[in-house]
Amino acid sequence: MSSQQIIIIKDGPYLLDAGVPIEIAEIETNDEGGSWSWSTIRSIPVEGPCALCRCGASSKKPFCDGTHQAISFDGTETSSREPFDKQVVVTSGPRMDLYDAASLCAFARFCDNAGSIWELIHRTHDPEIGEIVAHEASHCPSGRLVVYDSVTEGVIEPDFVPSIVLVEDPAQNCSGPIWARGGLRLVSADGGAYEVRNRMTLCRCGESSNKPFCDGQHADIRFVDGL
Repeated sequence: MSSQQIIIIKDGPYLLDAGVPIEIAEIETNDEGGSWSWSTIRSIPVEGPCALCRCGASSKKPFCDGTHQAISFDGTETSSREPFDKQVVVTSGPRMDLYDAASLCAFARFCDNAGSIWELIHRTHDPEIGEIVAHEASHCPSGRLVVYDSVTEGVIEPDFVPSIVLVEDPAQNCSGPIWARGGLRLVSADGGAYEVRNRMTLCRCGESSNKPFCDGQHADIRFVDGL
């Protein structure tokens, strides 16, 4: 678990510890138009701690410029604080089990290839299908989907260093959430801590109904960060 953290300010920005790298990455699609891979566009230089915009209206994105005060941004946290294993629905397959915490969905759509991951999980006796399932689940930025492999007796989870990714989604013509990776600690505005997870997606358009987490509203409103 990383000692670095993100602190949510009441009706304000996210305060990010010093030393956490920030980059912009976009979702790349396959020949069928499905989300398939991530491509890093560039890094954003940061010196010391910084405040990341949470209301979606800053003129200095990704950083806060105080606009949340002018627009009376309501950043009330409404997400469940139950641990991941208390939120999931488990779908069992012949080799792999799919753990799905649907409330964490950020509409990145990696799960929709080759039918859908919920259909493919039942065919994981086929090694090629198993590879697709592992790929789709591990590319899900929100961590909604986690796969357990009964052969290796472990979860399939990407190895991330603590970092922040600003998601761009060209297929939807919009900018996506803040992708917090590598076990960054997320602290509520009330001082409580959320469960530490390897993958989280935080709302930065200001419109999620599951704050502080993204619920895909950026696609509905066609949020664009201008970066």
